[in-house]
Amino acid sequence: MELMTAAIMAGVTGFLLKVKRRLKKRNALKLQQPYAKEIVSKPSEESLEQCAERKLKRDLAITGAGVGFATAGVLVAPVFYFPSIVCSIYGSWRFIKDAHRVIKETGKPDYRTVLAVMMPAALLAGYIWTAAFGFFLGMTNWYLAAKTESRSKRSIVDLFGGQVDTAWLLVDGTEIETPLNEIKRDDLIVVNAGQVIPVDGVVIQGTATLDQHRLTGESQPVEKSVNDRVLTSTMLLSGCLTIRVEQAGEETVAGQVAAALNQTTDFKRMLQSRTDRWLNWVSFPVVALSAVALPIVGTAGAVSVLWYYPGVRMIVFGPISMLSYLQVAAQDSILIKDGRALETLNNVDTVVFDKTGTLTQEQPTVSLIDAYHGYDRDTVLCLAAAAEARQSHPIAQAILQAANTQKLELPPLDNIEYKVGYGLQVQIAEQTVHLGSLRFMQEAGFSLPQAALDQQASSHANGHSLVFIAINEQVAGTIELQPTIRPEAEDMIRELHKRGLRTIIISGDSELPTQRLAEHLGVSSYYAEVLPQNKADLVEQLKQNGHKVCFIGDGINDSIALKTADVAISLSGATTVATDMAEIIFMDGTLSKLPRLFKIADDFSENMNTNIVASTLPGVVGIAGTFLFGWGMGVCLFLTQVSTPIGIYNSIKPLLKKNKSNSKISVAK
Repeated sequence: MELMTAAIMAGVTGFLLKVKRRLKKRNALKLQQPYAKEIVSKPSEESLEQCAERKLKRDLAITGAGVGFATAGVLVAPVFYFPSIVCSIYGSWRFIKDAHRVIKETGKPDYRTVLAVMMPAALLAGYIWTAAFGFFLGMTNWYLAAKTESRSKRSIVDLFGGQVDTAWLLVDGTEIETPLNEIKRDDLIVVNAGQVIPVDGVVIQGTATLDQHRLTGESQPVEKSVNDRVLTSTMLLSGCLTIRVEQAGEETVAGQVAAALNQTTDFKRMLQSRTDRWLNWVSFPVVALSAVALPIVGTAGAVSVLWYYPGVRMIVFGPISMLSYLQVAAQDSILIKDGRALETLNNVDTVVFDKTGTLTQEQPTVSLIDAYHGYDRDTVLCLAAAAEARQSHPIAQAILQAANTQKLELPPLDNIEYKVGYGLQVQIAEQTVHLGSLRFMQEAGFSLPQAALDQQASSHANGHSLVFIAINEQVAGTIELQPTIRPEAEDMIRELHKRGLRTIIISGDSELPTQRLAEHLGVSSYYAEVLPQNKADLVEQLKQNGHKVCFIGDGINDSIALKTADVAISLSGATTVATDMAEIIFMDGTLSKLPRLFKIADDFSENMNTNIVASTLPGVVGIAGTFLFGWGMGVCLFLTQVSTPIGIYNSIKPLLKKNKSNSKISVAK
């Protein structure tokens, strides 16, 4: 039987190689014809996935037919072994090509080489039915893993990107249903209750209640009205909005998320990083034990040892488990662009924060108002807010927020003149109001009270900003603004310390404000007045001292440090450079999900450890049984397959648990 099988394998393999050479020669001749033109349309990513799925289905059908022929060979007549062997050789071709690719890329064999050898070895040993069934199971696992990967990847994209294809475009007072890809910047669209907002934009008319949980993770509905910004993929629960388009399609927040995920290269190999390390670690002992088994228990035992390969089912369990946790994270508004970051997080012992824009918000807070020359604080704030009413920069928004908090009624503007970089000059109720920096006041020729100059020096030392306001010919007051600490920052730092993590602030700001922020939040240590290029040097120094570093930043000046860190995290709304460099993005734009992210990393590590046990234990028992009791291929197949349903259930368990929890929340609402 072994000789017959070997002869058939040699014949079929020779025939396949001959066909391959002919096809290669034919393609070469085509390339030599300069006037032969072939128009090929580039397939979309979806069509490529469908094409790959069709090929896997075809391969699955062929290997399944091989099992059928082998069964007929056992029950009916040996002649059916011939087509079974042909199907098995076809099935082995995928494994052989994969092994060849790895050797060509890395210059050395790995676990794929063992897989490529163990399959034909069973055929050469005469285990035709066993080999056919093994090829079929292997192809089934391959197909299921690819199917799960594809569905999971699409669901993560869909979680952030809506499925809206059209929008109601407002043209001359008439609403026209228009394809979304025709919507442009500054177009006006109308969105009614029950519809999903298809663009990022600003409300110019109407009031509505929105459900933003799909994009930001907020569980409570929010109210939006004129001048509020709205994001794509959020649902209108009630009301009606007219929105001026700022971004549409791929330019929207959701579109950028989808693009970030779809641009991740070699997705499956990335997700199998821990699986690869484990299988490569055990590959040499498996081959060595198989060689030892050959003279002791014969060919059958040697082949069985290869097939037992402890941990080989991790090829299936690893990607499914990773994808499950990527979806769990996505449902918590955490976009993980690189699965390896989730693995590395479990080993992180130091978390480094950029200060401005990361631990503090972009918009400052009014902390102090001083009034001079008989004016009161409310008048100073009211006129300053009126002057800034048409401005959108963070300082203007902070002053307006302070005025709204005190419920001040703002007078209308009569005239406005904006001098770039210095300040504003406006007419309010027949009064000339100047608002701006110390330099603006000095160049305008105002006499500055000593108290205002002292306040300027104090604000500068504390890292705060000071805005001067003059009414007619006199400086009427000053408004001090300090950085707004993120409301979630203190609790977040406390949770990190409970995990035993060290926290560090690295800031380009001066010493005193950085020190005060670190003391206020309870951060372990800080570095102030650090140049952008030196941030990365500090991160590298921490790594050289044996620390695993997670860096969280939002600015262009953080990009090198983000790239240097073991794990890089940024926030939605940060600079494009920062979000491009980051492996993980908090889509709600806050740091509140950082402790949750570490918990997900812990759970993922435990889940993978369970998978390793489930896929390794049967192999270890089987190898021991082969040496002690002479177990053959039949027992081998049983033991190696018994772990499959256990491992698959364990891999999808976190997603099932998350979906069940979400269902309970929906029912409760």
